[in-house]
Amino acid sequence: MKKSFVRTIWIASILLSIVFFTTSCDKKKAKEEVKQETVLKGNITISGAWALYPMTIAWRDEFVKLHPEVRIDISAGGAGKGMADVLSGVVDLCMFSREVHEEEIKKGAWWIAVTRDAVVPMISTENPVYQELKTKGLKKSDFMKLFLEENAITWGKLTGSANKDKVNVYTRSDACGAAEMWAKYLGANQENLKGVGVFGDPGIADAVKNDKLGIGYNNVGYAYDINSRLPFPKLAVLPIDQNENGLIDEEEKVYDKLDDIMKAIKDGKYPSPPARDLFLVTKGEPTNEIVIAFLKWILTDGQQYVDKAGYVALKEEQIKKELGRLPK
Repeated sequence: MKKSFVRTIWIASILLSIVFFTTSCDKKKAKEEVKQETVLKGNITISGAWALYPMTIAWRDEFVKLHPEVRIDISAGGAGKGMADVLSGVVDLCMFSREVHEEEIKKGAWWIAVTRDAVVPMISTENPVYQELKTKGLKKSDFMKLFLEENAITWGKLTGSANKDKVNVYTRSDACGAAEMWAKYLGANQENLKGVGVFGDPGIADAVKNDKLGIGYNNVGYAYDINSRLPFPKLAVLPIDQNENGLIDEEEKVYDKLDDIMKAIKDGKYPSPPARDLFLVTKGEPTNEIVIAFLKWILTDGQQYVDKAGYVALKEEQIKKELGRLPK
């Protein structure tokens, strides 16, 4: 009797072990099947604004670590080119750095905001009146004279000094958000801007850096080194005298470090425009599951990389709004 009971218990234990092992294997298999179903594979192509290019590169590098079977190809060539590319189906996404125009919406442009930055006026640190400019800055009316009028203006006239060197003005030759935002700040359009036309943010930065009498404008990401958080060598951001009292006051001193200008943009202390949202654009509401996954990741986990890359993160309420516009 006792032996029979022990034998029964032994058999029951074996049966329970088999059931447990089978169940565990089934669960493991089910998890593996779900995991297999959610693996992302494929390509995303992106072109557009120089303003968003460094940030998109950073997002791409992190996203493909999580999804190694996804390839994302990115090229910069200006917001205008990016919009033309995405509306014609050449690329999946467009990096965009200005407001979307009505004619672009009619052609199917659909967009979400992903981060913020600004356009800043640039000079060379070898400018003969550099110290005066750091102390006094320039007024909006000064920038209007420089970028909207053909008159020859000297650095001495701008700073109230005896300097007779003529200001060399540089602007963008490509259709871009930076030029449109800078022009909008001055009450004009990109086509109204005067100066020597230069292609792209890197080009205009080089032009100003190598011309001690030059002035131009750049997106923040091309004005500051994201590692040192300081302006690039030989480049300086020209302070804007917003209250036009002829002096850069303490609250206007936001240009020496990248983190200072980022905080000024976030807090609304830097004029808007040229502070602005940056966008990713598709033709029509996105339907490609890889594109949708990438956009959702950018607005969630991807926001942790924004500050380090030299951009300004969206506020929580705006992130919720943008996520709500994405397909479920």
